[in-house]
Amino acid sequence: MGDFVKGPLPGRLPQPLADGVALHRAIDAWAEGHPAFRASRARVSAARRRVSGIMVDLFYDHFLALHWTRFVPRPLEAFARDAYAEVAREARWLPEPLAAVLPAMQRHDWLSSYRDPANVAFALERMAERRLRQPNPLAGGGAELGERYGEFEADFLAFLPDARAFADDWRARRDAGRGAG
Repeated sequence: MGDFVKGPLPGRLPQPLADGVALHRAIDAWAEGHPAFRASRARVSAARRRVSGIMVDLFYDHFLALHWTRFVPRPLEAFARDAYAEVAREARWLPEPLAAVLPAMQRHDWLSSYRDPANVAFALERMAERRLRQPNPLAGGGAELGERYGEFEADFLAFLPDARAFADDWRARRDAGRGAG
């Protein structure tokens, strides 16, 4: 949902959803300064540098799906099934673009499908066509994952533990702030 809610957080969002969007935004901002994420962005060709953050985010989604069992004991398919169901239960709060894409996301299990680099390339193609203003250089961007696959993977494996620690710290600070008020 964090990628679909633009601008200020709607005040009508239930607190757990608002917290999720805020955390998503905090991680995105924090990631921009992380050395591994910056290294990955620098690996993207100059022709696509303007959209390198989007590409690296999807590349990291691939590596998370691929290495899921290294980080989470629960199978990815079970997590994804429950996540789709939870999002569907909160449908009244979804931004229209997310509500429109949710059935396809669920039917094709996008979260698990990212294990396959071809699906990451397909996602970039779809984004090039539908989500960004034209023209944009996302089309064909999936090939860049294969060209420097090991380097992107090493960057991801350096990044993820720090990202998890950042999210844990963010939640702890949020909870401490709520307890003080």
